[in-house]
Amino acid sequence: MLIILAGIAIIVAGIVLTKVESPAKEWSVTISIIGVLVFLGGALFASLVQVEPGEVGVQKLFGKVDDKTLESGLNMINPLKEVVMFNIKTQNYTMSAVTDEGSKLGDDAIRVLSADGLEVVIDLTVLFRVSPTETPNILKNIGADYVNTVVRPICRTKIRDNAVYYEAVALYSSKRDEFQTKIFTSIEKNFQERGLILEQLLVRNITLPESVKASIESKINAEQDAQKMTFVLQKEKQEAERKRVEAQGIADYQKILSTGLSDKQLQYEMIKAIATSPNAKLIILDTKKNVPFIIDGK
Repeated sequence: MLIILAGIAIIVAGIVLTKVESPAKEWSVTISIIGVLVFLGGALFASLVQVEPGEVGVQKLFGKVDDKTLESGLNMINPLKEVVMFNIKTQNYTMSAVTDEGSKLGDDAIRVLSADGLEVVIDLTVLFRVSPTETPNILKNIGADYVNTVVRPICRTKIRDNAVYYEAVALYSSKRDEFQTKIFTSIEKNFQERGLILEQLLVRNITLPESVKASIESKINAEQDAQKMTFVLQKEKQEAERKRVEAQGIADYQKILSTGLSDKQLQYEMIKAIATSPNAKLIILDTKKNVPFIIDGK
């Protein structure tokens, strides 16, 4: 556009020089020709617009938005029109308590009140993209800064609106997936009404108050102690059962010995015990008295 205006200015200057008495008058025709060339060059240059992959261009002229979009590649347009580029690739917007992790510097996490009145801090990442066919409407109704106008406020509001139905501990544990699904559905509907497509919603971190975290840790420790004690009791019970079985076995054995052993069997057991002794011995059995005599081999 600036080149076109410069060409017009040069043409006007050449025409003016033809009507005034000046040493430069003889150059007026040349100046006018240069102005025409500059104008044509500027018009040709302004007529060619390159749209990068993953983008679409929306044309506007004097505040009026053209409903036809420009696809990626080289496009020929009215040189007086301005083209606004829209990114149609997947974009992410992160709100985090970590200073340099979010889309905005500083602590940008979402602070919500749970059903039990506790403040919960939520880190969130939103994955979304712009619908190519809706870019003219976005430019007309929202503007090019749709992230700060739509994405950020809607996400923060819908999270706060849904968090009030859950207790803090439930948000952190058992109801986390349900909460994420609920806010996804709510945000997706609002995005669609404004020409945005919600792809994924990631609740990255939920931070509970210190008092609640301490209570949860105490509960976990108590449960672990209870499980440990249950294990010890089971082990002691098993050990007691083992000793009872062992004692019963000994008693049964002794009972069998006291009722079922004969004299010959007792003699055999005695001789066997003596024979297995590490000291060498000579055993003589008196067949009349049926009594063994032991003679030490040493």
